[in-house]
Amino acid sequence: MEFFRISRDIPFMRHALVFNVISIITFVAAVVFLGIYGLNLGVDFRGGTVIEVTYGHAVDFNRVRAAIDKLDLGEFSAQSFGSSDTALIRLPLKEGVSSAQLSERVMGALKADDPTASQRRVEFVGPQVGKELYENGALALLLVAIGIVAYLALRFEWRFALAAIIANLHDVIIIMGFFAFFQWEFSLPVLAALLAVLGYSVNESVVVADRIRENFRKMRKATVTHVIDNAITTTMSRTIITHGSTQIMVTSMLIFGGETLHYFALALTIGILFGIYSSVLVMAPLVMWMGVSREDLVKPEKRTAAEGGKILP
Repeated sequence: MEFFRISRDIPFMRHALVFNVISIITFVAAVVFLGIYGLNLGVDFRGGTVIEVTYGHAVDFNRVRAAIDKLDLGEFSAQSFGSSDTALIRLPLKEGVSSAQLSERVMGALKADDPTASQRRVEFVGPQVGKELYENGALALLLVAIGIVAYLALRFEWRFALAAIIANLHDVIIIMGFFAFFQWEFSLPVLAALLAVLGYSVNESVVVADRIRENFRKMRKATVTHVIDNAITTTMSRTIITHGSTQIMVTSMLIFGGETLHYFALALTIGILFGIYSSVLVMAPLVMWMGVSREDLVKPEKRTAAEGGKILP
């Protein structure tokens, strides 16, 4: 399916150096922000107290947050949980204050604001649990990256595998750089978004790589630069349809999903935008610079002796 067809190939590779310089600057800036500011880890990673509260009506989260703000407990989150009359409140660790004392203070403030508020459960997430979640999340990212490299190396060629993983990890680091610079809360949903972005970006890389391989078969006299430019140009309509449709859905979550989905959708939005850029304008130039050729992707076919014993190009 195509919305449009471009008759002349766009010379992307002519400007490959400029695109990659922009990528390097953005990547280095993200690393610097991570080093200076660090991630603003949520309760899931730092540890803290989780309180589930039910009301006799749909929760008014503006009132809930206003009531807890008065307690000056630091950064917290309040979001819908299960149904419209249930709120899940995450509070940070407070030195010298137990979870029981903290929950009593919060419930006192909530009941004073709305007598229908009642506590369903309270749980304590220790720092050790948060550390394990952080380490397991990093391990998950590593395993996904290894899986992507192995898949692309088997399906295409090692140059595509290396270029794709550099491009995809470039997206992940930049997303984390945004979260570090703006000090947005980095929680488990955001980690899930990073894993989703890795899978989403590699899909675009596979499409471009597949078209490059196909072009090497069809465009036998074309240069590598021409082959790659044509591959990117002919997939642009598909890229716009796919990413545009996905972004419409993600934007709806960003606008209407509330606090629960806000940072998840924000991470996906950044990932989709940079995923398009990296798959097309980072991965493809890297493959070209690493010296990919027709012989690397298209194996010669041998004729039988009856056909003349020649090797077809």
